[in-house]
Amino acid sequence: MLRNTRKGFTLIELLIVVVIIGILAAIAIPKFANTKEKAYIAAMKSDLRNLVTAEEAFFSDSVKYSTDTAALRFRPSTGVGAPAIVVGAGFWTASVTHTQVSGRTCQIAVNTPNTLVTTAGDGEPACK
Repeated sequence: MLRNTRKGFTLIELLIVVVIIGILAAIAIPKFANTKEKAYIAAMKSDLRNLVTAEEAFFSDSVKYSTDTAALRFRPSTGVGAPAIVVGAGFWTASVTHTQVSGRTCQIAVNTPNTLVTTAGDGEPACK
């Protein structure tokens, strides 16, 4: 009576599994890196939309816009820098950056053209 008592995997089987895992990782890692950057950009755009709400609430009380985020009771999200707000006669713009995204800036412009992305609509956050 001859029994086959083979237990475990052969070296070739293990190498094939390692190669397959390596190929899958090489495909997935760049996709995840891109997803993180999109999330950071979404955080910047969300902060700019929240800033619009804060500015317009301040304007309805004071009949003027403000560059002071404390007066607006506005606090940016984690990683998003403090907005650089420029106020004019009846208009304002704000720009933000993120600590994890280099070379990208998002801007919003209300009652004036967006200087960063000229195709952006009034009150629409846009990034470049």
